[in-house]
Amino acid sequence: MKIGFFDSGHGGVTILAAVKAVLSGAEYYYIADAKHCPYGDKSEAELYAIVKNNVEQLLKWGAEIIVVACNTATVRCIDKLRRDYPDVKFVGTEPAIRLATKSGARKILVLATPGTVESERTQLLVAENLQPDQTIKLLACPGLADVIEARYVENGNGVEGKVDDLDGAIDAKLGELLSGEPDEYDVVVLGCTHYPLVKEKIQRFFPSARLVDGSTGVAERVKDLTIESV
Repeated sequence: MKIGFFDSGHGGVTILAAVKAVLSGAEYYYIADAKHCPYGDKSEAELYAIVKNNVEQLLKWGAEIIVVACNTATVRCIDKLRRDYPDVKFVGTEPAIRLATKSGARKILVLATPGTVESERTQLLVAENLQPDQTIKLLACPGLADVIEARYVENGNGVEGKVDDLDGAIDAKLGELLSGEPDEYDVVVLGCTHYPLVKEKIQRFFPSARLVDGSTGVAERVKDLTIESV
């Protein structure tokens, strides 16, 4: 079984790792599309063209299942991908809002890119899963995926706009985005696959909250599809 993954850089490796943990024996192909990072600030037409190009490359490599290892690309593009490629098995990555609401948490914060926060799919996830005794806040985090990606890109000449202290830059960006946010959230949803790469840094801002992401659900869905294909 050949399984393809793509994301706007290194964030999707968190999804790849989760799939590998439950599924051995597959061949994995991963496109780290750092050239177009972040996806969250692209127009609908621009993003779909980028996503479609990644899908075409994975199909050339023989991928039988394609994992959209990006929340933004999933909520904005996966329905159209399924219409345009009806014979391809796609697995998307969505903010783990359903998981957060089922956990019994009363105060939930969702951190995501602007594109994910503004998407109809994310709004629908909130509407479908929010319980009467719960609150969900969606917080757009422009620029956070970029600075995290810079931490993981290796380039002999350094990354564009290189910052000497990238870890410090991530801390500074988090501090800027989360300034004024209370720390009493029960659950914080990491709604971008880049964010788990700096999970320990985010946890410091919310010491009493449980951090969740969609990687486990994606891994289980991929596993189920491989079983169905046998």
